[in-house]
Amino acid sequence: MQDIQQVMVFVERLVAQDIGKAVKILEETPRKDAAAILANMSPESVAQIIRRLQTSFSATLLEERNVESAASILTSLPPNQAASIVMHLSTQSRDRLLPHISGTLLEKIRDLYTYPEGSVGRYMSTDYLTFLKHEEAGDVIEKIRALASKKTFPASYAYVVDDDGILQGVLNMRDLMLARPEQPLSSFMIANVYTLHCFLDRSEATREMAKRKYFAAPIVDNENRILGVIKAENLLTGLKEDVTADLLKMVGAGGDEKTFSPISFALKKRLLWLNVNLVTAFLAAAVVAMFEGIIAKITILAIFLPVIAGQGGNAGAQSLAVVMRGLVMREIPAKRVRELIWKETRLGAINGVAIGIVTALIAWLWHGNPWLGLVIGLGMILNLAIAGLAGSSIPILMKKMGIDPAQSSSIILTTVTDVMGFLAFLGLAVIFQDYLI
Repeated sequence: MQDIQQVMVFVERLVAQDIGKAVKILEETPRKDAAAILANMSPESVAQIIRRLQTSFSATLLEERNVESAASILTSLPPNQAASIVMHLSTQSRDRLLPHISGTLLEKIRDLYTYPEGSVGRYMSTDYLTFLKHEEAGDVIEKIRALASKKTFPASYAYVVDDDGILQGVLNMRDLMLARPEQPLSSFMIANVYTLHCFLDRSEATREMAKRKYFAAPIVDNENRILGVIKAENLLTGLKEDVTADLLKMVGAGGDEKTFSPISFALKKRLLWLNVNLVTAFLAAAVVAMFEGIIAKITILAIFLPVIAGQGGNAGAQSLAVVMRGLVMREIPAKRVRELIWKETRLGAINGVAIGIVTALIAWLWHGNPWLGLVIGLGMILNLAIAGLAGSSIPILMKKMGIDPAQSSSIILTTVTDVMGFLAFLGLAVIFQDYLI
């Protein structure tokens, strides 16, 4: 214990004189002893050391401190580095620590690590090697040997970063071994590094990595700051499950339902949404029932109801797919939500004009009544404009309410397009009924 106390005093003095040597001493010290050395050092000195240590090692050392001290140290670090260290903590340590973190740092942690489903950020590993670009080859080789002896050497590439954690290059181990001991990493690293953005869709990342035949790639944020690594095998594993889960959710089945899931499990996942769909179907039927009189007079209107429903559903699904992708990839800032909804509504109206003209001509030529063509054409314009509005706004509203936008969004969309489409079409038929009979 006395030896550790002496080393602590020595390291704390060394921090002010040569921070690099202080870090080297701790890296070569067993983790338990290193944690004991830092336990009684000032938070300012610990913060300086933590900035230069491997992320996983930093997390281990911080777990030995009380939560108030650990929170104080993290607050003094760059937010991205602090967030990375937090994600390396054990679940219990993280749960104890987060209530003591607030303000900008907490928002940054949530923003950086709340990755959308299907993005590579969800599947990356935070177990990777980074070294500062000004570190010397001899020191790095010693660090790698020390990590290997502790069995904490990640099976991945070793990356070179600057003091802010921004990716600068990747190390070729052959070049590292052949470099002079005093040679800085920046002089022989490979500068052009292939990276994946943390919000990139996993299927797209899989295709890109398959082309290049890499077994792993670094994950970076908008500032090219390294956040983690992902292996090709992890991208491929479960990719099919992600795709099928979203398809299942959109139609009201459980995303975790498998082909041979027990009947009782499948019933719990499906029956609720089937009943919801039944209610919405009756809403559409109620709208048609409101116009029972006009349909009885002009039975030809019933023929075009499936056309209205089908086109509205398809147009809405197009908008829904575009907006869902935008939400997943975080391409929709809050200040541009109205702009997006207005754009999709206008696009729906323009498509409605094009499809409405074609439909109107078909109805006119089929039944010889231009007024019928006018009614179906105007109904199509209104229906597709509403479909664009609904398809773009439903997922955004669901997300704002804290509901997964993929969860049964198509059921809600179909209800809106059917109800509003029938209202528009049959309402116009009532207005022009004198010309249709």
